[in-house]
Amino acid sequence: MPRRSRPFVSVTEPESLDWHKSTYSGTSNACLEHAATPAGRHAVRDTKDRARGALAFSPESWTRFLRAVA
Repeated sequence: MPRRSRPFVSVTEPESLDWHKSTYSGTSNACLEHAATPAGRHAVRDTKDRARGALAFSPESWTRFLRAVA
């Protein structure tokens, strides 16, 4: 059986990414931010606790997530 890669990894330098927050969030910090990484992954972090870092998902995992919430 082929070994699957982990669906997410930790982002080591999240402050170097260009983060985006949904316009639906308004001025609230109760949301997530998204950024594309140079390696082609999709990083996500909590706006209430940015110091905890971020998770980065593979393009395939990110697409599956977006389809699931749509």
